Amino acid sequence: MSSKLDVDGIDTEIEATNLLGLSTSKLVDFFESIGEKRFRAIQVQKWIHQNGVDDFDAMSNLSKSLRQKLAQIAEIRPPKVIEQLDSADGTRKFLIEVSGNNVVETVFIPEGGRGTLCVSSQVGCSLDCSFCATGKQGFNRDLTSAEIIGQVWIAAKSYGQLDPKAERTVTNVVMMGMGEPLLNFENVVDSMNLMMDDNAYGLSKRRVTLSTSGVVPALDKLGEHTDVSLAVSLHAPNDALRNELVPINKKYPIAQLLDSATRYIAGLPDNRRKITIEYTLIDQLNDRPHHAYELAELLRDIPVKINLIPFNPFSLVEYKRVSNNALRAFQNILIKEGFTTTIRTTRGDDIDAACGQLAGSVMDRTSRSARYRQQHHLSEEPVKIISE
Repeated sequence: MSSKLDVDGIDTEIEATNLLGLSTSKLVDFFESIGEKRFRAIQVQKWIHQNGVDDFDAMSNLSKSLRQKLAQIAEIRPPKVIEQLDSADGTRKFLIEVSGNNVVETVFIPEGGRGTLCVSSQVGCSLDCSFCATGKQGFNRDLTSAEIIGQVWIAAKSYGQLDPKAERTVTNVVMMGMGEPLLNFENVVDSMNLMMDDNAYGLSKRRVTLSTSGVVPALDKLGEHTDVSLAVSLHAPNDALRNELVPINKKYPIAQLLDSATRYIAGLPDNRRKITIEYTLIDQLNDRPHHAYELAELLRDIPVKINLIPFNPFSLVEYKRVSNNALRAFQNILIKEGFTTTIRTTRGDDIDAACGQLAGSVMDRTSRSARYRQQHHLSEEPVKIISE
């Protein structure tokens, strides 16, 4: 958004700076660049993220002259929610419009006193994991830091997080929505650090999790910039199978990925931290007992906990959901082998908000979405996400 600033009697068009996505250091730099003290950055940051305020006039501890100045050169502009879908199980999905006629999806999952927000980092995804609906939509662009932290801002306001009596709040954030977070490194890191900043959302480093399919060079430098929790989307116990499911494995195979993840965890101050291994179980493909034993051997000397995820079907693939018997048998083998192993409960599948189902509406810059539609004899329209 642009605004007109009167400079020496001449109206000058300027691009307003969106303060929503600025990290603490960048917000301080902004205020110093306009001749203001550093503490103003903290005041404004609290208004934005702790109070959910997007109007400078409402910031009562700022002088009137500063509020007027900010209104001319800056803005607080979250992305636009075009629809909110509520599941029978309490899960809530936000359909969020971003520039270029694109839509991304954000999912809030309440469970007891815990509220987990699944946040997107890209419009679509370039990695094309074979079991994920997002990848079949193709790829358009990275989300800005304002569009990423804006998802937290939207969810917090939606549930009245600013009200101490609110029943549901965002207690955990997982970067597991649309996109590969490490391919949008700076914007994702800035956003996660804001989530953990005491003057913003104040989340514990144990409650902000980045999930990666294995962009090893970016993972290697992650520890220099943040100390969030780490999840690795593994989904296979060997390279041959993972090459089929997660194509980036051909570039960065399992051994390289696990070595990098182990170095990241080892570099954190808290030596009790573990890598979460995400493993999507697909019927008859990676859910057999020999896969469980192979996975146990692969992870034997690595500090991990394992999260098993039943595959959630969607129209563009022929994979089937793992049977309950196979799922429990797989878990029992891993537990007997000494691993903490949980099963992710499928939530929000009635609104296509379950793990692997997020598709959004992507103006694909690749040919992938058209190719999948042709293969599956679907219309040329993007995947429909708005409920009837």
